[in-house]
Amino acid sequence: MDTFLTVLVIVVVVLAVILGLLYFFGRKLQRRQAEQEKQMEASKQVASILVIDKGKRKLKDAGLPAMVLEQTPKYMRGIKFPVVKAKIGPRIMTLICDAKVYDLIPVKKTVKATISGIYITDVRAERGGSLETPKKKKGLMQKLRAKAEKAAAGDSKSKNKK
Repeated sequence: MDTFLTVLVIVVVVLAVILGLLYFFGRKLQRRQAEQEKQMEASKQVASILVIDKGKRKLKDAGLPAMVLEQTPKYMRGIKFPVVKAKIGPRIMTLICDAKVYDLIPVKKTVKATISGIYITDVRAERGGSLETPKKKKGLMQKLRAKAEKAAAGDSKSKNKK
C-alpha cells in the first residue's frame, strides 16, 4: 500500500509540472500572437485583386519567395496552407490566405481584399455585392443516407395506403 501512494504522488507531481509548463508556454504564445495581430493591423492595405487560382498546397510547392520558406519553422513546412494566386495591378503574386476567408474567395473574379504583406485577411465583393459561400458537395455516405431515407419514407407511405 505504501508503494501505491508513492507512485500516485509521483504521478500527481509530474502532471502538475506538465500543466504548469503548458500554462506558461500557452501564455507566452498568446502574447506573441497578440503582437503579431497588432503588426498585421498596422500594415494592412486594401487592394483590388483578380483571383487566378486557389488551392491548399505545401509552402515549398506553393511558389512563395525563398525568404518566406527560410523564416517558416521546419515543422510547419509540411503542412498544407490555403494559397491564392492573384493578379494585383500588373503583377501576379502568390498569397497565403486566412482559413476563414479561403472559402469566400471566388476563382476568376475580381474582389477587394485586405492584404497584410503576403497574407489575405479579409475579402469583400468589388462592386458592393455579397460574396456567397459555395455549396459543399455531398459525400458518398450522405447521398446513400438520403436515398435510404427517401426509400424508407416511400415504403411507409405505400404501407399506409394499403
